[in-house]
Amino acid sequence: MKQLITEFLAVGVSSFIVTAILCHYIIPALSKKHIGQSIRAEGPKSHLSKAGTPTMGGICFILGILIVIFGLTVYYAVRGQQNKLIPLALTLCLALFNGFIGLYDDYKKLMKKRNEGLKAGQKFALQCVAAAVYLAIMTLSEHIDTALHIPFTDIMLELGFAYYFGAMVFIVGLVNSVNLTDGIDGLATSVTLVVTAFVAFVGINYLNAPMALVAAALIGSLLAFLRKNCHVAEVFMGDTGSLFLGGALAGAAFMINDMLVMLIACGIFIFETLSVVIQVAVFKTTSRRVFRMAPVHHHFEDKGWSENKIVVVFSLVSLALCALAWFGL
Repeated sequence: MKQLITEFLAVGVSSFIVTAILCHYIIPALSKKHIGQSIRAEGPKSHLSKAGTPTMGGICFILGILIVIFGLTVYYAVRGQQNKLIPLALTLCLALFNGFIGLYDDYKKLMKKRNEGLKAGQKFALQCVAAAVYLAIMTLSEHIDTALHIPFTDIMLELGFAYYFGAMVFIVGLVNSVNLTDGIDGLATSVTLVVTAFVAFVGINYLNAPMALVAAALIGSLLAFLRKNCHVAEVFMGDTGSLFLGGALAGAAFMINDMLVMLIACGIFIFETLSVVIQVAVFKTTSRRVFRMAPVHHHFEDKGWSENKIVVVFSLVSLALCALAWFGL
């Protein structure tokens, strides 16, 4: 464990430093190129002042993570232990594929000069392809068990082929949930940091090096990015960053080999999505609104909560959910 903790700290610190340097150069470049965020007219009026804030800042932490993980791969290869990093590499591939979808979506928005990128069907289809390829490779490399663990019990429910359908829904759903949560300064970054810390804790306790080290890279990079993304944000991560983070968290669930426990840990992301589903369903059937605005973080914003208060409360709730998830393992 001592060696794993040393490697964890080395990866985390390296990711922080590399990402901080990248932020220093990339954010001004995005601003100079006028790569600014368009604000939805139907969103909170207080957000109109954010129009033009540099977006696609997720590039900073994505590159930071990739650079450090590349160095880690070389380190493990020299020691003849590169096979240990296969789950880590596959998780990053899932995150990257989704990040590229987000990058193209952001690019389309910039070209149209409004907050509309890929059509929902196009984005969904590409995300399904990413999930299917990931699950296929994980299965071929024997890193997936089709038995589903029921949290807080020792029950393992063998699902067979049905497992893959559930896994597809889980991956695509979580990716989009993180995307929906990225609506106010620092929210998606902060909640992801809490959940990733949970993944790191599990990885270290179970001596799962790939899980712990991918979490370390995420934690270090996101802490560096949060310095520029907290209120008042100097940069937004864009779909580039939020879809990447969703893919990374989804991949982490399979490294833990416990989708349902990860659902508990990611409860804030799930609630954000449910708030949209409930709002739309109720409004279509009754013409009434359950929330003042959806996703739910805008509901609290409309009630007068400051952005910082929402971030702190949602992060603390995530921390409590992660503690609950730990006992569900």
